[in-house]
Amino acid sequence: MRQSGRIVRQVLDHVRTLVKPGVTTMDLERAAEKKIGELGAKPAFKGYYDYPCVLCTSVNEEIVHGIPSEKRELKEAILFRSIAEWCWMVITATPRSRCR
Repeated sequence: MRQSGRIVRQVLDHVRTLVKPGVTTMDLERAAEKKIGELGAKPAFKGYYDYPCVLCTSVNEEIVHGIPSEKRELKEAILFRSIAEWCWMVITATPRSRCR
């Protein structure tokens, strides 16, 4: 479990660096799958009940199990959800918009 958790963390950290306006959910999918492979792991989602991807990407009003798509481009202020129940806001940061 500890080793699996470390791998998930590394994949999430990598994908998080790519989350920004203009990126598609499929871009994130490819990056996550590549990173999982580089770490010598096997994705849990892909193939489970015929699910076709390694990520589940739900944006805003989508509840769960959003399938990554070339057509689903991240825009500012859209909430993105990924594996392990992580959520990120997709924004263009300015000095005034940072968290305190």
